[in-house]
Amino acid sequence: MTIYIDPPDWPGHGRMWSHLVSDVSYDELHDFAEKLGVPRRAFERDHYDVPSHRYADVVAAGAVEVSSREVVRLLTASGLRRPKGRVR
Repeated sequence: MTIYIDPPDWPGHGRMWSHLVSDVSYDELHDFAEKLGVPRRAFERDHYDVPSHRYADVVAAGAVEVSSREVVRLLTASGLRRPKGRVR
């Protein structure tokens, strides 16, 4: 099981955000997020949005740090990518 997180470089709602993803399954991702207390409402299409103040906690729990480009590559290669505006 590997969960990935990109740097908190994405602005929104007055703070910076990271994306938390799995390259295996959404179930794996939901289980990891739940163990960390990341609310389900933070899940958007194919990833969780994680605020910058939680980044270190998520990495300490085992998420692998990757670039934002790598997050997209991993999601696409795994077939889990769900781009905005695309219905599945």
